[in-house]
Amino acid sequence: MSASPEILVHTEDSVMTITFNRVDKKNSLTAAMYGHLSDALDSAAGDAAVRVVVFQGHVLIFSAGNDIKDFLSVPPNDSDAPVFRFLRALSTFAKPLVAAVCGPAVGIGTTMLLHCDLVYAGDNAAFSLPFVNLGLCPEAGSSLLLPQLMGHQRAAEALLLGEPFTAETALELGLINRIVPPAEANALAQMQAKKLAAKPLSSLLETKRLMKMSNAPVVAGRIAEEISSFGRMLREPAAREAFTAFVEKRRPDFAKL
Repeated sequence: MSASPEILVHTEDSVMTITFNRVDKKNSLTAAMYGHLSDALDSAAGDAAVRVVVFQGHVLIFSAGNDIKDFLSVPPNDSDAPVFRFLRALSTFAKPLVAAVCGPAVGIGTTMLLHCDLVYAGDNAAFSLPFVNLGLCPEAGSSLLLPQLMGHQRAAEALLLGEPFTAETALELGLINRIVPPAEANALAQMQAKKLAAKPLSSLLETKRLMKMSNAPVVAGRIAEEISSFGRMLREPAAREAFTAFVEKRRPDFAKL
């Protein structure tokens, strides 16, 4: 597994903790970081000493989603792109996944939580899915999983408008398990992960498999469909206008698109 100062990986007491550590860039994720995340999950999947994986960020920021400049210089042009490799590794990960979320969780910072089994949020957490605002479409199976979780209207509000929603709303919708002060979120996630790690791994694996088995092939198919649409839309005028506007620090103009 490759090392990275921006994706910290630490294993202790059968718990692998993966920390987003690019706070100066709001933990925005680059292609290289997605590669490291995928490597970490692959390592955890094959390591009998790892029973649970925890994702965490900083007390003020979980992740601002994709690093736009890196995204433009290294676009995910095919299904083997690092971001899509990460999504497949995440969505098929057999062991329990726990997340501690504080501050903004943007784009994939929110959609990745749909594949976690336990999510604990600081009361400063803010979730947003601004794909349409970037001329793109949802990813990570969120076009399927969000309506299943929230109902069509609430999912449409989150995905079509792309406006942030609070930890309280996320709790009401079932996206997260509990809200705590930000300084306590990581510790709570670790405590719950250690509880899981103390249980028989065979029971954890089989229970998660049974819970997900009916949806698993549908989720895989939806992620593949989203990847196809995402790649196509990335090359279309709406996305070009959105990203150009971002770089030029102006509001995008979609009036003719």
